[in-house]
Amino acid sequence: MRVRLLDEEAQVAFGEALGRALEGRGRVYLSGDLGAGKTTLTRGILRAHGHRGAVKSPTYTLVEPYELGEWRLYHFDLYRLGDPEELEFIGARDLFDDDDLCLVEWPSRGEGWLPPATLEIHLRLAEPGREASLVAGDARGEAVLARLADAWPMTD
Repeated sequence: MRVRLLDEEAQVAFGEALGRALEGRGRVYLSGDLGAGKTTLTRGILRAHGHRGAVKSPTYTLVEPYELGEWRLYHFDLYRLGDPEELEFIGARDLFDDDDLCLVEWPSRGEGWLPPATLEIHLRLAEPGREASLVAGDARGEAVLARLADAWPMTD
C-alpha cells in the first residue's frame, strides 16, 4: 500500500492514524533517506498514544523509551550502529516484547539481529511532500493495514 503525504502536518496526522491502527503493539521498521520523515512519522505515532512533548531521533543513545499510560513504546535509531551485536549489549532483546510497540529507524543496520517486522514503511521524497510505502510482515501487520485503510486513503 502507498500513501501520499503532502506536508509535515499530513505526515504527523498519518502517523496518528497509524498509531491508532497499531493499538500500541508491534514492530514498525522505518526506512528512507536522511530527511525522508521517519522521525516525523514517529512523532505522529507517539501522539496517538498520548505523547505531547518533543520527539527527537535517539541517534546517539540508540533507543528512547516512552511509558504512555498502558503502553510501552520504544523509538530506535540505528543510523550510527556499528554492528548489530551492539543491540545485544544494550539489552534491546528485552524491549522487543509482543505487547510493546517498537519503532525502528534504519532497520537495515540491525539486519540479522532484529526480529521480523510487523510493518515495514519506506519513506521517500516526492515533491511536494513524501510518499510512504507500507508492507505487512505478519498477520498483525495485515490487520493494522486493514484498520488503517478504513481511516486513511491509500493510493494503491
